[in-house]
Amino acid sequence: MALNPNIRDWRGQVVWLIGASSGIGQATAAQLHGLGATVIVSARNQVALQRFATQHPGSQALPLDVTDLADVQQTAKQVVADHGRLDLVLYCVGHYKAMRADAFDLAEMQRHLDINYTGALHVLDSVLPTLIGQGHGHLSLVASVAGYRGLPNALAYGPTKAALQHLAEILYLDLHPRGVGVSVVNPGFVATPLTADNTFDMPALLTPEQAADHMVQAWGKGRFDIHFPKRFTLWLKLMRLLPFGLYFPTVRRTTGT
Repeated sequence: MALNPNIRDWRGQVVWLIGASSGIGQATAAQLHGLGATVIVSARNQVALQRFATQHPGSQALPLDVTDLADVQQTAKQVVADHGRLDLVLYCVGHYKAMRADAFDLAEMQRHLDINYTGALHVLDSVLPTLIGQGHGHLSLVASVAGYRGLPNALAYGPTKAALQHLAEILYLDLHPRGVGVSVVNPGFVATPLTADNTFDMPALLTPEQAADHMVQAWGKGRFDIHFPKRFTLWLKLMRLLPFGLYFPTVRRTTGT
């Protein structure tokens, strides 16, 4: 079901991808560039961004640190000043370190919060006036299936992604009547620097390019809830329906924890 305006013709669309120095963000930037969009890529890694811009003529590299509100605000002003509008803003920044309660690390918990969630709030503060003022555009937040329900090793990561999902739902309710589209992206396992240190089997593992293809197709269909691969994510969605008395034993049995 289409809950947003379909984005099928990317030619000339101004897209700002935050978290595009590697992984899903960079693959999505490359695909949208190939479809004719005006691509702006941001992240902390200036070298990787400049390499992307060199390889994709016409794109723009604007380094930033999402934990620095002033930096995000200034970069957003530059994007709008340079291009006049925003047609898509993608927040694809992520930090992950496995954690369990017997190794609780407050500093690491806070780092997850700062990057995965508060960084998104910094972006919202910087782009919402433009999106609302122009009465069109699309805002997309990359969360994770790890935010669907509590999972082992996701003590720091999972809550931040659950927060993004909740945030996206409320943003949709507020922004849809104003002509602004909103989507939340919940990938399964994707082979990125974020998952490179995982020591467990990652079922239905996708490449960043496959993930980008799923996202672009879903934006073209006006989806709000973008999740992939469905052979994995639909199973996790069904798990959300289980009562706790069944959910907790099922997770322990499945994960061996």
